[in-house]
Amino acid sequence: MELYYDLHIHSCLSPCGDNDMTPANIVGMAAVKGLDVIAVTDHNSCKNCEAAMAAGEEYGVLVVPGMEICTAEEVHAVCLFPDLSRAMEFDRLVHDQLPPVKNRPDIFGDQQIYGCDDRICGEEPWLLINACQISFDGLWELVRGLDGVMFPAHIDKSANSLIGNLGMIPPDSQFLTAEVKDLTKLHGLRREHPYLEQCRIISDSDAHYLGDIHEPELTIPVRERSIQGVIDTLLGSAGTDENISKFL
Repeated sequence: MELYYDLHIHSCLSPCGDNDMTPANIVGMAAVKGLDVIAVTDHNSCKNCEAAMAAGEEYGVLVVPGMEICTAEEVHAVCLFPDLSRAMEFDRLVHDQLPPVKNRPDIFGDQQIYGCDDRICGEEPWLLINACQISFDGLWELVRGLDGVMFPAHIDKSANSLIGNLGMIPPDSQFLTAEVKDLTKLHGLRREHPYLEQCRIISDSDAHYLGDIHEPELTIPVRERSIQGVIDTLLGSAGTDENISKFL
């Protein structure tokens, strides 16, 4: 089974996310565009995942709870979980490792938390775009301990990426999926970093605005249409999906 996906989307909880990126609006746009599965992955927080999953039930879109963590090295990685309870356990772990710096909405933007009734029910006080104290080299085991999956985000970018910040892919890495924003760079990335030959390559929108959510162009194969089915796919090595080849 193939699912149209976008597994890296920011809601209005991320200070850089537009305030129109409410959980219900995100899921509604995904449904209009014809996506089968999405993930809401705010910076260092999972607090809008519950509302997004509730909207997913209404719109018929599979919503995976997740987070884009900013590690101690300022490397961004997407972490996805099989259910809300384990996502929120990870949320608490990361929140405890954030520096106690208050958000300045007038400078950085609002950090709005939504309830399942599609209304604001709170604001996150700590600035979420800071680096937490969790290192990249310990992140895989931490996420797998909660039965989740981690993959480095937008590895082709010069800032806040595994390659851009560390200058390499650590040889003891364990991830088997990597996200590439610009797929035309994939051949060069694989030539310079052979580790990627064993990885499934995906490309997500990293959307901060509703219009930037992906169109239904790329798919991932799953054994079943479920959150666990998506995680199982991302845990397995499969190289480049055939539907990516047209972008190369």
